[in-house]
Amino acid sequence: MDKDSHGLLDSSLMASGTASRSEDEESLAGQKRASSQALGTIPKRRSSSRFIKRKKFDDELVESSLAKSSTRAKGASGVEPGRCSGSEPSSSEKKKVSKAPSTPVPPSPAPTPGLTKRVKKSKQPLQVTKDLGRWKPADDLLLINAVLQTNDLTSVHLGVKFSCRFTLREVQERWYALLYDPVISKLACQAMRQLHPEAIAAIQSKALFSKTEEQLLSKVGSTSQPTLETFQDLLHRHPDAFYLARTAKALQAHWQLMKQYYLLEDQTVQPLPKGDQVLNFSDAEDLIDDSKLKDMRDEVLEHELTVADRRQKREIRQLEQELHKWQVLVDSITGMSSPDFDNQTLAVLRGRMVRYLMRSREITLGRATKDNQIDVDLSLEGPAWKISRKQGVIKLKNNGDFFIANEGRRPIYIDGRPVLCGSKWRLSNNSVVEIASLRFVFLINQDLIALIRAEAAKITPQ
Repeated sequence: MDKDSHGLLDSSLMASGTASRSEDEESLAGQKRASSQALGTIPKRRSSSRFIKRKKFDDELVESSLAKSSTRAKGASGVEPGRCSGSEPSSSEKKKVSKAPSTPVPPSPAPTPGLTKRVKKSKQPLQVTKDLGRWKPADDLLLINAVLQTNDLTSVHLGVKFSCRFTLREVQERWYALLYDPVISKLACQAMRQLHPEAIAAIQSKALFSKTEEQLLSKVGSTSQPTLETFQDLLHRHPDAFYLARTAKALQAHWQLMKQYYLLEDQTVQPLPKGDQVLNFSDAEDLIDDSKLKDMRDEVLEHELTVADRRQKREIRQLEQELHKWQVLVDSITGMSSPDFDNQTLAVLRGRMVRYLMRSREITLGRATKDNQIDVDLSLEGPAWKISRKQGVIKLKNNGDFFIANEGRRPIYIDGRPVLCGSKWRLSNNSVVEIASLRFVFLINQDLIALIRAEAAKITPQ
């Protein structure tokens, strides 16, 4: 064995150093490859003689890629153009082979044709499902039942109430897709199988009536008064003609509709008049005599209405005069009588359980905690977990006006008007303040506020 064959043997052993081979197999493979290189023949790719082929390692991938690149550079005669038989490989090829185990060359990024076909097939159902749109499994079942009953897509479009308003073209395209598109029909069948039995029964009860069914129903006389037993007997006599979900009650309801629209056999519809006898709305309006539309005056009725009006006004006046008496009785029962203000109380915020006295020009409202102390603890009135710790501030201006400012997250309602966070609103006497379902009445000490306004008026001109 010459020097060239020894060099090729060493390089091939370095490139194919796998753990699974035995030493005898490696020496035989090296000798075969060396002899083929010496004779100038094409080195063939080694194939395993085992029944189950194992995966290639990185160094074997490099060897196969080098073999492919060498075959591309060969001429038509099968011999490489720049090399004769028995010539040694170039130094660049030696470096590539020797460096292959340390730096494996990654496989070619270009996918094989079989792989691209597989990817396209997997993406195709996704593109189809994007175009499914608004059709739901219930709509598909309605469509199938209706078409089987009527055999007419136009009647289905007019008579079936789907979950969305589909056009006639959309109904036609969906029906053709269910028939001829294997992907859509498979997906639709799978979705319909997952429907609940009650939902399926409800959909089947909405199936349109076929012509055969309506012909059998039209034979029931309009003058007769059929009962549920009549339609149940009709179902028993014609089980093949009626849809499987039909009940006697459904047949009775549809028969009544047919009777209403004069579709029974013993009913006749009068034809419309022909020619100039057709009366439209404008002609009927011209025939109306305006003089007959004026109501004649009924003096007796007018006198009775006048007397009743006077009586009602008299009763209203009496109730207004007795209002303060009734108010005293109500206040004594509910305990909501107006408080007696002292000289230090500016206003009162009164709830159902607690009454808060305002004795300074500024008080804070909210929910008291260990770390937060406020003037008015609203939790004493009721559940205040929705109220902020500092919900709002009530201030008295120098001109005698009260204002409430919202500093909490939730709005404060003053007489039904919301005051949002960061806003303020003027409070008047008997204003209703609602904070998180807690209601209070704001009462002002009018005498004390009048004195404050008088003093403010004296100071202002100076």
